[in-house]
Amino acid sequence: MASKKDYLKEIVKHFDIKEHNVVPMVEAMGKMAFSARDLNRAAKIFEMMLNDENTTIILTLAGSIFSAGLKRVVYDLVANNMVDAIVSTGALMVDQDFFEALGFKHYIGSPNVDDNELRELHIDRIYDTFIDEDELRICDETTAKIFDSLEPRPYSSRELLWHFGKYLEENGGPKVDDSVIYAAYKNNVPIFVPAFSDCSAGFGIIMHQTAHPDKHVSFDSGKDFLELTKIKLESKDTGIFMIGGGVPKNFTQDIVVAADILQEDAPMHKYAIQITVADVRDGALSSSTLKEASSWGKVAQTYEQMVYSEATLAFPLIAGYAYHKGSWKNRAKKELTKLFE
Repeated sequence: MASKKDYLKEIVKHFDIKEHNVVPMVEAMGKMAFSARDLNRAAKIFEMMLNDENTTIILTLAGSIFSAGLKRVVYDLVANNMVDAIVSTGALMVDQDFFEALGFKHYIGSPNVDDNELRELHIDRIYDTFIDEDELRICDETTAKIFDSLEPRPYSSRELLWHFGKYLEENGGPKVDDSVIYAAYKNNVPIFVPAFSDCSAGFGIIMHQTAHPDKHVSFDSGKDFLELTKIKLESKDTGIFMIGGGVPKNFTQDIVVAADILQEDAPMHKYAIQITVADVRDGALSSSTLKEASSWGKVAQTYEQMVYSEATLAFPLIAGYAYHKGSWKNRAKKELTKLFE
């Protein structure tokens, strides 16, 4: 049987939008048709968000995109003031971003392998990417250690991820230069993970609560919803940039309805982009169109665009276009974490 080292050899390298000026390519796609023109329009809408001083930009993230090499794209959006808040799955923020911040890596693999052999070697597979399960266990244990250090009470995921950033700061900083959690911590960009148990933090919380059955940290998903709704209420307009769908998509769209309940006539999201490969015909949440969201009073139709593409192809082009156009350079920082101090 092969050894673990035979599989975990070549590290996934994160795509750097700064190194590739894709503006001419994306502009040329606007003269084409089908998904190319859709992508061009999405890029133009993202640039419009950045130029609109009244708009708060919320980035939503689903799918295993950080292990696939898109972590630095999100890092650059945070570090260059191109997004104001993030709503994500827990796997992305904890099992992939925090995991790499601790010094671990994702490796180039293949779907054409013996998964039983991988199991014996403690290697986890995400399509064509490999992860060391033993290192993931260390990530789980580190989250438990953070929970153990906190005052026993309910926390929003935003609060806890801020403490993850603080943990990195107090322990010599992240082991990489592109940690999204750490960049968000330093730039006061709040990160929400509505389903926080569905990741390494979930394993950490059961360790913590088992060790401290009477007084312990807990996840307050209601507080997550309220805090993100407060961001909507504090913003004149909002734009959403959605990678994939799932809970982050619905959670972020729902804050319009929540804001409307708390304050009559709250405006729908003014701008909306979604990159997805989901098929709309089964009525699933991830594939529901932005036009459909308008029927729920969540997304206005003037500046909305669906892009039917896999994220590793479309996301670097849209983000890279906006980065090289440079509108972010004159954009005022919102530092929304300060709303909750």
